[in-house]
Amino acid sequence: MSIPNVKRYRITSPDGTASAVLMAVLPKDVDVNAYLSDASKRFDWKAYAEAQQKQFKIRVGQQKQKKAK
Repeated sequence: MSIPNVKRYRITSPDGTASAVLMAVLPKDVDVNAYLSDASKRFDWKAYAEAQQKQFKIRVGQQKQKKAK
C-alpha cells in the first residue's frame, strides 16, 4: 500500500558530487525549489556516502573456513 500524492525529487549535495532521491508530499502553495534547497542543506551527506560505500563493498579473495570437529 502506498501513500497517495508522494512525489520523488532528486537533490544534489552542496558541492555537487553526490545526489539522492527525496520522497515528499508537499502542500499546494509551497515553493518547491526553496524546499529542495533547504532539504539538500539539511541532508546528512556524510552518512549517506558511508552507507553507499558499505552497500557496494567489494570482497577481495575468499577466506577459507576450518571445519569444527
